[in-house]
Amino acid sequence: MGEKFVYDLNEIEGKHNVDRVMEPALAYRCDGLGDKTLEDYLALPEGTRVELIDGVFYDMATPTGLHQRLILKIAKVLDDFVEKNGGKCITLMAPFDVQLFHDNKTCVQPDILVLCDREQLRSNSLDGAPDLVVEVASPSNWRMDALIKRQKYFEAGVREYWIVFPEDKRILVYRFEAREGQDCPVPAEYTFADKVPVGIWDGACRVNFAEIYEAVRFLYEKEQELSKKDEGDYNGRKLHI
Repeated sequence: MGEKFVYDLNEIEGKHNVDRVMEPALAYRCDGLGDKTLEDYLALPEGTRVELIDGVFYDMATPTGLHQRLILKIAKVLDDFVEKNGGKCITLMAPFDVQLFHDNKTCVQPDILVLCDREQLRSNSLDGAPDLVVEVASPSNWRMDALIKRQKYFEAGVREYWIVFPEDKRILVYRFEAREGQDCPVPAEYTFADKVPVGIWDGACRVNFAEIYEAVRFLYEKEQELSKKDEGDYNGRKLHI
C-alpha cells in the first residue's frame, strides 16, 4: 500500500486560474458580503484572527506548537543567511499585515515573509508584495493556503511561494517569477529529507528540512502519544456503554 497523506494535493492540481481557485472559498468565509475594507479590519477587537481578501474576512486557524516551531526554524535559516552575507532583505513572521495590492480590500498575514525592498515597509505593515512567502498549512484550512492565498500571491507579484505540510512532511515550492503566461507554474515538491533551495537567492541558501525535523521531532512524538491516549480513552468509554 502507498503512503497515506493527510493533505490530498490532487485537489489543487490544474487549478491555476481565478474562477476555479475561488470557488472553494465559500467554505472558509466567516462573512460572505465581500464589502469589508481595511478600516473594518483594523477596527476588529485585538486578537481577532482573520485575514481580509477581496473584501471578505477569513478565519485563521490557531497555530499549534509544531506549527510555531516550524515557522521559527525556517525563518531563522532565512534570516541567518541574510545576516551572514550582509544582505538587505528582511525576514518577518506573523502576525504582520501585508497589503498585497496597495488597496483597502486585501490584507493578509503570511507565516513567514522575506522582503528585499525596504521602501515597502511601514511602521506596522508592508505595502505590496514580498519577495518570498512561506505558509505552514494546517488540516483545518490548508486549502486556504493552497488555493486562495496562492492565487493572491501569484497575482500580486510574489516571486516565490512555499507551502509546508507538516503532517505529510512535504513542501510545495512555487517559483512565480519563472511563470509563462497567465497560469500559475507547476510547483516543485520536496520532503522533510531534502535541502530546499531558495529561488530568490538562486539557490545559494538551502533550508535543510532534515535538520529542522530533528529539532521538532519531539513534537511529532508528543502528538502520537496524545493520539494513542485519546484513542485508548475512547475505547475505554466504549467498553462501559
